[in-house]
Amino acid sequence: MKRIVILTQYFTPEMGAPQSRLSETAVGLKQLGWDVCIVTAMPNYPTGKIFPGYRRKLLKRERIDDIPVYRYVLYASNSKKRLPRIVSMLSFSISSLAAVFSLRKFNPDYILTESPPLTLAATGVLLAKLTGARHIMNVSDIWPLSARELGAVADGFLHKMLKRLENRLYSSSFACTGQSQQIADYLKFNGCDRVHLFRNGVDVSRFDHSVVKRNDEGFKIVYAGLLGVAQGILALVQNINFKEIGAEFHIYGDGAEKKQLEIFLKSHPDSGVFLHEVVDRSHVPTIISQFNLTIIPLVKPLYGAVPSKIYEAMAAGLPMLFAGGGEGAELVKKYETGWVCEPSDFVAMKTALLDISKLGNVEFERVQRNCVNAAQQVFDRKIQIAQLSRFLKEAE
Repeated sequence: MKRIVILTQYFTPEMGAPQSRLSETAVGLKQLGWDVCIVTAMPNYPTGKIFPGYRRKLLKRERIDDIPVYRYVLYASNSKKRLPRIVSMLSFSISSLAAVFSLRKFNPDYILTESPPLTLAATGVLLAKLTGARHIMNVSDIWPLSARELGAVADGFLHKMLKRLENRLYSSSFACTGQSQQIADYLKFNGCDRVHLFRNGVDVSRFDHSVVKRNDEGFKIVYAGLLGVAQGILALVQNINFKEIGAEFHIYGDGAEKKQLEIFLKSHPDSGVFLHEVVDRSHVPTIISQFNLTIIPLVKPLYGAVPSKIYEAMAAGLPMLFAGGGEGAELVKKYETGWVCEPSDFVAMKTALLDISKLGNVEFERVQRNCVNAAQQVFDRKIQIAQLSRFLKEAE
């Protein structure tokens, strides 16, 4: 039996795409005969506060889905300031080194590290050397490239040091996996010998396709996810009055922009926008399936970024208006699962929404079927996990 450790700063019961993907990857690999162990941080995302039941602890052992989970202390923060975020990342990168004693007993064949944070991959490489395992670097977001694109890191000494660390980690790892084709190509170009495309994908079994039909109770649009700066939901509702175009826009989520959204909607009650509390991940399929369309925005395209909401919308048979550019837009076009606008082009988005609302059922249902087919035949997470398992076994 092959043994694998998943090292990640983010894990269930936190909400978010990495948490869902890594949790389901762990379960999927276990079902395929792997012995799996998780090394992670005390849960704190997205609030930046350690969850009740995990506070004032240096280490907490538990089992989730019959998989051992070792949680280590970190400095939790969701601050927009650079220093607290850096301290948070570094604190777990350091504290998780204490896992070496448990991992030596576990005797892993592989340690798969989720990156970012980039510094955690350095921890993964070191733990792999200390336990005799092979290190796999799973790159969900390219750092420092994404940090520079977002303005978090400027060209200069820090960027050069991070770039040097990045290349060293690629070359030091046995293999790398990337969440998009752009990332996979980038990894090959920057020194990784073995690269595997391991998309976020979606657990199709969570969605009911017994009936996929258009909701005829008005034009209802949904967004379910993180309310962060990168998504730009605040700017979206500030620039589009959904009531004026005969639509309702329902928002489910939490994050840095939530308070500002609440303030704006309180002063603009006739905008056609409804803000709901965050919903448990298990309820997302039921919630989003009640709507006609989902909007998936990004403030600006990030190289290699493909929002996981694209895959969930496909699995729900929910057509999408994607305003994020990059590979995400290419996938929506390729599989004809919705419509595409440039990021932050609110005039084009408003025009597209008006056009979509007037579509006949035949055309709309064609897009719905495209969504389901793409999810089931290409992006089903079980397919992605099986391909990862084969890649690791064949790479030996």
